[in-house]
Amino acid sequence: MKKLVKGLLDFQRHGLPAYRATFARLANGQTPDCLFITCADSRVVPNLLVSTDPGDLFVMRNVGNMVSPSDATGQSVADWSEAAAVEFALLHLPVEDVVVCGHSSCGAMKALLAGNVRDERAPNLGNWLDLGRAALQTLERGGPVGEGLPPADRLSQLNVLQQMEHLRTYPLVRERLAAGTLRLHGWWFDIRHAQVLVYRPDRERFVPIDEVEGERMLAELGANSVNPSSTAA
Repeated sequence: MKKLVKGLLDFQRHGLPAYRATFARLANGQTPDCLFITCADSRVVPNLLVSTDPGDLFVMRNVGNMVSPSDATGQSVADWSEAAAVEFALLHLPVEDVVVCGHSSCGAMKALLAGNVRDERAPNLGNWLDLGRAALQTLERGGPVGEGLPPADRLSQLNVLQQMEHLRTYPLVRERLAAGTLRLHGWWFDIRHAQVLVYRPDRERFVPIDEVEGERMLAELGANSVNPSSTAA
């Protein structure tokens, strides 16, 4: 806690002047265009990774970057808070993109892989990790995703894809995707190398977002821009 207090004082003395106008503007409302779903792991810092300012990302974090699927009516089957965040982002913010970002050395994935998800002291955690079991089954079947990585990291990449499928169970997400006003992206953060990878369906694997891949992504985003007239404001 001392580190937090000292950091706050340092920000007030040295960092705040550069951001004072930004926060004054944000006091009137937020207009993030990306919903960023990632793990609660302290080593994953979205704004640092993508060099964004306050107000740029609508971030949802939890253990294992999970997304509870919905039933046919759009009701979450396991967690209202996440479903509420998705609905708020897509209905009341100008969100055009949703990123699901997993990471290497994820404790949630290690627990799933080891079967250590049941602890009488943490019944909620055990139930929550059940949302990753479908990814574990995919890992057991094999496939190209994450080849060459440790099993927990392969599972983490497969879990990103599984949680994207969970997102697609929401009628609101499917409507926005069909209307061309929303895009889903699967990312994975390699902590050791501080490298972000993106899932490429045509290659059936995650590839590093280097200069070449980044330029390719920017070109694709420009060519496949969402329809702003249909995007919630």
